[in-house]
Amino acid sequence: MKNIDIIAFRSEFAQDFARLNIEWLEKYFVVEPHDAELMERCEETIIGPGGHIFFARVDNSLVGTVALIPMEEKIFELGKMAVSEAFQGMRIGQKLMQYCIDFGREKGWKKLILYSNTVLENAIYIYRKYGFVEIPQEANPPYARSNIKMAYLL
Repeated sequence: MKNIDIIAFRSEFAQDFARLNIEWLEKYFVVEPHDAELMERCEETIIGPGGHIFFARVDNSLVGTVALIPMEEKIFELGKMAVSEAFQGMRIGQKLMQYCIDFGREKGWKKLILYSNTVLENAIYIYRKYGFVEIPQEANPPYARSNIKMAYLL
């Protein structure tokens, strides 16, 4: 097992954030306008309003990412999680998710929200394993591909 470090966003990583997410989205779905807005302007749309982006690093390569996007006071969307295909199966996504849960607890946040699609059976299984529970999804979720909304109480 390779050594996996979780590191915080730096401006020079903005292209890696977009690259990892586009790779994942194009494999399973399509890049939607809301995705493009978040990825192309991540410092303005995520970091600026008080959000966070983290990366999984193996050796000197950024192989995974996740964002904590502010929704309401002390409530954040856990989104834009992607792991490069060559590094899938190494539990990098789970490591990123646990890091975000721990980070949110340390910050005194109330809840993490995520949007997903039930076609991603393995991802939904892992979310439930970590304690996320399904909650009602709004009529117009931010992602057209979303057919499930889940929450984790911190």
